[in-house]
Amino acid sequence: QVQLVESGGGLVQAGGSLRLSCAASLRTFRSYAMAWFRQAPGKEREFVAAISWSRSNTRYADSVKGRFTISRDDAKNTVYLTMNSLKPEDTAVYYCAAATTGWGHNRDDEYDYWGQGTQVTVSS
Repeated sequence: QVQLVESGGGLVQAGGSLRLSCAASLRTFRSYAMAWFRQAPGKEREFVAAISWSRSNTRYADSVKGRFTISRDDAKNTVYLTMNSLKPEDTAVYYCAAATTGWGHNRDDEYDYWGQGTQVTVSS
């Protein structure tokens, strides 16, 4: 019914860039707050970035602030995560998520729908 599909992951050298995409089959894309999370091996899933339905508000984890940018294209039902100046510690599976209420949540249990994840590996 409702699906989020991530793409754009891959292998990149430290200092490089990637843009992740999340295509959503949500009934009304503008009604959802979107976010990106990531999970590195042996670590808990952590918040990366969030964007409100109006695109007027964004929130970032301190670890990625100034390097990553979250954006959305309502016409394409797609949310993006542009990642610059990548570091080896950014290596993780990246997930997109959608919340039906509020925005900017940094806890995974506050989101209602999740994608399958896309692997990002940053070599040193």
